[in-house]
Amino acid sequence: METTESVRNAFDLTGRVALVTGAGSGIGRTTAEVLAGAGAIVVCADVNGAGAEETARGIIDAGGDAEAAQVDVSGRGAIAGVVERIVETRGALHIMCNIAGIMIDSSIIDLDPDEFDRILSVNLKGALYGCQAAGKVMVEQGTGSIINMASAAVLAPSPGIGPYAICKAGVAQLTQSMAVEVGRRGVRVNTIAPGFVPTNMTARYYTKADGSIDEEAKAAVLAPMAKFAPLRRVGLTSDIGYCVLYLASDASSYVTGQLLSPNGGVAMHY
Repeated sequence: METTESVRNAFDLTGRVALVTGAGSGIGRTTAEVLAGAGAIVVCADVNGAGAEETARGIIDAGGDAEAAQVDVSGRGAIAGVVERIVETRGALHIMCNIAGIMIDSSIIDLDPDEFDRILSVNLKGALYGCQAAGKVMVEQGTGSIINMASAAVLAPSPGIGPYAICKAGVAQLTQSMAVEVGRRGVRVNTIAPGFVPTNMTARYYTKADGSIDEEAKAAVLAPMAKFAPLRRVGLTSDIGYCVLYLASDASSYVTGQLLSPNGGVAMHY
């Protein structure tokens, strides 16, 4: 029989060590906060060192355990170095969240090859490097959960973000292939494909030249996004963070190789 205690324990991450890339802002920051709130020791990694420090400090001030790491996930060996230091200082790595990502706006026809290389390096290769580094440790441990961040653009293509969608489709396939390879060693690998969530990345649609937010433009962007979704709203970073918590916890111990789609119903799939 399941009880209040057993249900709480299923989501309890006390004593587990998590690494979150892209933790300096947006979905990555909220994910780090949610995992810490569930008891995890969280390493907040971001190319923006100040942002990572701010996230870690916020967690610590709230009573959690966190530290920051500045890292460019596109660099070969960069995330492996972070993972190595975590294992040396914390003794293990139980949860890996590959969330760091960038966006370029371009049609497929006009896509600049150098820009495509740049987004591939961060969004796809960065996830690959994170999977490799964490996977090696987790296979040796015999346990671990890797969560990769894709996008609803994989399920519902939109004009102008094809390069981003291509990378995220690669992340989804990376997840499935790795899940098959490491499942027998007790390691789970899953993908989350969020719908539209207001973050620094999506704010490019309503940010003024001076960096301030154009509230009228923001309302004009968010209103149709909300209307298009069956739930009639856009997402919150916490909507995604709690999906990560589920996949990181024992509550999802029988789940691997799957794509979870918190998108308000914009894209539905079997």
